[in-house]
Amino acid sequence: MTEAWILTPQYFEQPEPALSAVVPAGAAVNGPHAIKDRSPDSMARLHRPIAEFVEAAAKRGDRPVSIAGDCCGSIPVLAGMIAAGVTPAFVWIDAHGDFNTPETSPSQFLGGMPLAMMVGRGPQDMCRAVGLTPVREDRIWAIDLRDLDPLEREAIDASALRRTGMAGFETLKVAGPVYVHIDMDVVDATEVGAFNYPVPGGPSVAQTVKACRSFAASNRVAAVSISGWTGALDTDGSAARATGQVLKAILGGAPA
Repeated sequence: MTEAWILTPQYFEQPEPALSAVVPAGAAVNGPHAIKDRSPDSMARLHRPIAEFVEAAAKRGDRPVSIAGDCCGSIPVLAGMIAAGVTPAFVWIDAHGDFNTPETSPSQFLGGMPLAMMVGRGPQDMCRAVGLTPVREDRIWAIDLRDLDPLEREAIDASALRRTGMAGFETLKVAGPVYVHIDMDVVDATEVGAFNYPVPGGPSVAQTVKACRSFAASNRVAAVSISGWTGALDTDGSAARATGQVLKAILGGAPA
């Protein structure tokens, strides 16, 4: 399958040029955009080009691969796939749940809300901007989610999300096309810690790569998105290398 790559070298309003390290030459580049805040209008400027790119790629029969600095960039990828006539199962791989709403979030951090938004919880401005209507919770597999706020945990436990760890993901088989979103902070922070919100106690890079390769071999991965690392914190390049390895694995590449 031919991949169609799009890079959004940005973490919300902040440029994040380091993300270019994991995209091939010729990838489409969306930004960085000169925005000053995280308002719905500003986020729409980031997200609409992603949704349009993904829709066009999927309609051609290509596999969209989106690299961005935060997990909100997953919203336009899912919107683009559905607009192209593909309603995939959705695999969300993250150390965090990103299932908060303004009512449950202690920090009110927007990056902790996108998965909730996609199922119709919390503010819907970001989803409406790219034409995404709520998706069914039972179409989503949530992998890891080891760092949850108390009320967020309650919401997840009461939801219809399907949950497992990295070992369960390795053997998971899902019918039909699948969209896989990976926040690289899923990797144990003691091995790779170049993230704004690192979390210890997760799978190693090797375990994550092995699970992604196994899943890709047994499922039809129709789209992939990555929420990357913080370039200024990646002083030894380990986060960039790990991201490249995980990408290769989930796209069905042979072991390095």
